[in-house]
Amino acid sequence: MGGGSKSSPNNYETQGHALHRPQRTRASFRMERINKQLQREISLLLERRIKNSVAKNAIITGVECSRDLELAKVYFTTTDPANREMVLAELKNAKGALRSMLSRILEIRRVPDLVFLIDPSVEYGSRIDALLANIGLNSQGQASEEDEDEYDDDDNDDYDDEQEDVSPESE
Repeated sequence: MGGGSKSSPNNYETQGHALHRPQRTRASFRMERINKQLQREISLLLERRIKNSVAKNAIITGVECSRDLELAKVYFTTTDPANREMVLAELKNAKGALRSMLSRILEIRRVPDLVFLIDPSVEYGSRIDALLANIGLNSQGQASEEDEDEYDDDDNDDYDDEQEDVSPESE
């Protein structure tokens, strides 16, 4: 319509309107790949090569490696929350053996120091589910069946009848 310039996402960036989208660089893809590979390999090593039965109870949920590959935070959970501290202690004991095995498997110059941490996201998710249950919603944001039954009374049939009488008048 008039002589104004068209707006596109690229125009916003060039006009100084930052869109705050994280730019994925080659380095971030590399770190993402290393994190996933470390997660996979540590999980497999715990499952197949580590003899400590307590450490085998760890479920590796994620790895965050520093950019300089000095440190890798390895997040884990267990099926039994009561065992998490005991599993954490055993993972710390197995850290040296895990790094040694990883150095033979991975094709990176230096295997990072492993720091095992209990994953807080599992408990956070459980708390959110409990809060949703308290207000009558399930984890998908829908009303629970008990709440839906409250609104299915026969007394509200008047509203349904009014809705059926509405028809489009566009013709």
